[in-house]
Amino acid sequence: MAEQRIVKWGIMGPGGISDNFATELPYAPGAELVAVAGRSLDKAQAFAEKFSIPRAYGSCEELAADPDVEIVYIGTLHPIHVENALTLLRGGKSVLCEKPFTINAAEAREIADLAREKGLFLMEAMWTRYLPAIIKVREWLDSGAIGDVRIVKAEFGFDAGWNPEGRLLNKEKGGGTLLDAGIYPVSFASMVYGGEQPAKISSSVLIGETGVDEQFSLLFEYGNGRSASLHSAVRLSMTNEAVIYGTKGRIEIPRFLFAKAATLHVNGEEPVEFKQELEPSGHFYQAIEAMECLRTGRKESAALTVDETVRIMETLDRIREPWGLKYPSEA
Repeated sequence: MAEQRIVKWGIMGPGGISDNFATELPYAPGAELVAVAGRSLDKAQAFAEKFSIPRAYGSCEELAADPDVEIVYIGTLHPIHVENALTLLRGGKSVLCEKPFTINAAEAREIADLAREKGLFLMEAMWTRYLPAIIKVREWLDSGAIGDVRIVKAEFGFDAGWNPEGRLLNKEKGGGTLLDAGIYPVSFASMVYGGEQPAKISSSVLIGETGVDEQFSLLFEYGNGRSASLHSAVRLSMTNEAVIYGTKGRIEIPRFLFAKAATLHVNGEEPVEFKQELEPSGHFYQAIEAMECLRTGRKESAALTVDETVRIMETLDRIREPWGLKYPSEA
């Protein structure tokens, strides 16, 4: 274990997801939240007061110039991620950027290139990768417990209701299922297949009144009989489970996005269940991973490399290309 030196954090974007992150950051040993910034200084100040953060700024540039901040969590709207990340990296800050990493792969590559040029740590905040149950799933897969993986099934969907001005259904804000909910099963399939992306993608999509994807079904084909069946929605409730089928058994993960348990079924043997209650909900595990990387001099996480993040963004681009779905920021 590396020395638990203090790591000083900043937050860019005093919104709902940042509220979750700030609430859970104290569960990460050695984390100290010292600054927050937003496009509205008033909102940043209110956020700072709520979480007893010493400094609040009205711009990303001011946060990037704060000499005490080592790493910044970006919790802004999807289309602003690239601007924020580039500004912070230019200011010498390491970055933990909320998913989706960017709107498209070109933006992701630009951020990745700058982080490498600057020699700074960079990581996508795909928090589920760092949950204890998901780590156990990777251990089972790496050990060959279920043999060769043949089929992955994963879904994540919820009914957000009808709010055309809200973020989820607003094209200007990068809304729709794919970038918000759908990225979870897509990233999960990438994890199971060791970062490999599909050779062939088939899909069915429902484009709603606001011009964004409200639900979709995907079939990924990887060759040699390997596939992934993925489903997601923002106006349709789902069970949100994942199952991995291999030649020697299967792994079941109820509510995989918030995984507290996973069960290993090896053919002819008694099931093995891994269970760990999360305190409070598990978002802090990604902060622990990021800080461990910083303390040991690593520039990325082995559980989700920067290259894999870029490849996943390339897959998301491929998925929506036949849908004819483009975001205003891409015009």
